[in-house]
Amino acid sequence: MKLRVLTLAAMFAALCAVGAFIKVPVGIGSAALDTVPALISASFLPPVYAGVASLIGHLSSSLYAGFPLGPLHIIIAVEMFVILFVFTKLHQSGHHVWKWIFFIFANSVLATLPFYWIISPAFFAAALPGITLATILNAAIAMIVSPVMERVMKRVKTHA
Repeated sequence: MKLRVLTLAAMFAALCAVGAFIKVPVGIGSAALDTVPALISASFLPPVYAGVASLIGHLSSSLYAGFPLGPLHIIIAVEMFVILFVFTKLHQSGHHVWKWIFFIFANSVLATLPFYWIISPAFFAAALPGITLATILNAAIAMIVSPVMERVMKRVKTHA
């Protein structure tokens, strides 16, 4: 069982890294579809592993973009870990609507809020619309793909 979970975690982390190459141009810089696999992984992985997948996804996306915010990307990666950890806990608790509301609010508003003080209020105001749009896009794709992946995984388990 442990090997299966580790293999799935590595696969979802790798998919997050691949998603980092799919850029969405938004206001300041660009966002990526690096969170979609981590959101889907909430159905299959424990919260810590889903969080690590999102952390790796963000760091991959930042590396590909050249770390435009420098060491602040470490803060963002930790925020992503916490957001996906809570998202997975909500999923496992059966709060299937609240998990999406939490993710969109936390990833767009709460994750951006520290930069109001770290960088400037103007940066926060400029970044928020683009980050919110990218968050909604990541969530929408994951909402569509997750049920399909869950059915496929159930089918694989019954035939294995």
